Amino acid sequence: MSDMVTNLLTPLPERLRPKNLSQYVGQRHLVGKGCILRNMIDSGNLTSFILWGPPGVGKTTLAHIIAQTLDREFYTLSAVSSGVKDVREVIDLAKRKNLFTTSKAPILFIDEIHRFNKAQQDALLGAVEDGTVVLIGATTENPSFEVITPLLSRCQVFVLKSLEVEDLKVLLDRALTEDEYLKTLDIRLNETEALFRQSGGDARKLLNILEIVVSSQTNDEDNGPIIIDNKLVTDCLQENIAIYDKGGEMHYDIISAFIKSVRGSDPNAAVYWMARMLDGGEDPLFIARRLCILAAEDVGLANPNALLLANATFQIVHTIGMPEARIPLSECAIYLASSPKSNSAYMAIGAALEAASQDKTASVPLYLRNAPTKLMDELGYSDGYKYAHDYPGHFTDLEFLPRGFEGHVFYEPQPNRHEDTLKAYLQQCWPKYYTKK
Repeated sequence: MSDMVTNLLTPLPERLRPKNLSQYVGQRHLVGKGCILRNMIDSGNLTSFILWGPPGVGKTTLAHIIAQTLDREFYTLSAVSSGVKDVREVIDLAKRKNLFTTSKAPILFIDEIHRFNKAQQDALLGAVEDGTVVLIGATTENPSFEVITPLLSRCQVFVLKSLEVEDLKVLLDRALTEDEYLKTLDIRLNETEALFRQSGGDARKLLNILEIVVSSQTNDEDNGPIIIDNKLVTDCLQENIAIYDKGGEMHYDIISAFIKSVRGSDPNAAVYWMARMLDGGEDPLFIARRLCILAAEDVGLANPNALLLANATFQIVHTIGMPEARIPLSECAIYLASSPKSNSAYMAIGAALEAASQDKTASVPLYLRNAPTKLMDELGYSDGYKYAHDYPGHFTDLEFLPRGFEGHVFYEPQPNRHEDTLKAYLQQCWPKYYTKK
C-alpha cells in the first residue's frame, strides 16, 4: 500500500507516460509504419530535428522514447532555466564522452527552444554541425520566427497535431485499466464529451482533468461507484481549472481571433475576444503589446495616432495593472478596430529588407557621406550634397538610394484620407516615381 501512496504523489500524466512507440498515442503521420520519423528511428540514422506542436501532444515523450529505443545518452535542458553556460557544459560533457566511446552521438533535448535567445542558439551551432550531439528541440511556437536561420537550416521540422478523439479514447481507457490506483476504483464513464472537449486535444490536460474529477469523488469513505458524466466534469473544472489555458492551444486561437477582429474592423468581436483573454487570466501587458503591433502593422499610416494611443495604453497598463487596466485596453482595441486600415509601412519595410538582403555591398554615395576629417574632404566626401532647407519648399531633387537602386519605390501609399495627403506631397516631390493616376 505504501508503494501505491508514493506513486500517487506523481501526477497521472507522468505515471502513464509511454515508454516505447507501441504505447505512444497519436502523430501517426510521423511515427506510423513507413512514416518519416519512424523510418529515422528504425534505421538508427538520427539527425537533428525540431518538434513543433501545441502542448500535451507528446513532444517530450517522443524525445525520451527515441533515446531509449536507440540506446543513446540523453541530455536535457529547459530553455526557461538554462543559459549559454549550461549549453556549453553539456556540449563539453558530450565531447569528453565521445573521446572514450564509439557509440553514436548523444541526444540533447531542449524543451521550449523558442525561449532560447540568439546567443544561446548560436552556442549550439558548432556541436550540431559537427555531430557532437543530435539536437531535438520542442516548441509550441513557429520555428520560422523563433529559431535562428543557421540552426533551423541544420534541423528538420516535424509538426505535431492536437490529439483526435480516437486518440483521447485510447488514453482514457489506458488510464482506467492500467494505472495502479485508478484500476482499483469502480469508475463508470456515462459521458465523455465534456472530458474530450475540455482537453482540447491535449493528452496531459485530459489526464489532469480525469484526476481532478476522480479526486473530487474519493474524499469520503463511500466506496460506491464513481460515475463520470458531463455535468460532473464541468462542475469540477469550474472549481479547479480555467478553461482558457494561457500556455495552451486555446491561447493561440483566441489571440488570433482578437488580432483578426481588430484587423477586420469589428470592434465588438475585438472587445469580446479581449474579454475572453482577460477573464482567463491572460497577462494584460501581452494584450497591450499586441495592440502596439496592430497599430503599426494594420492601422499604420492610415491613422498614425493609433500607434500613439497603443503606446500610451501599454504604459498605462504597465503602471496601473488590473482590474483598472481593462478600461484603456478596451478603449484602444475599439479605437484600432474602428480606424481605417493600411499595411503600407509593413509592406515597405518588408520590401526594403528583401532588397537589402540581396545586395549587402551597395555603397553609400560619396555626397551622402559625412566628412569629419581633412582626408575625407579631399576624397570628395559630402561633395555635391544639397541641404534641403536651402531650397524652395525645403526640397531638392537628389538621389538618396545607392547605385543600382535608383528610383526604387518601397513605400506605396494606400487609399485613405491620411495617405492621400502623403501621396500628393510625394507626387509633387518625386513625379517620376509617384505619378498621378
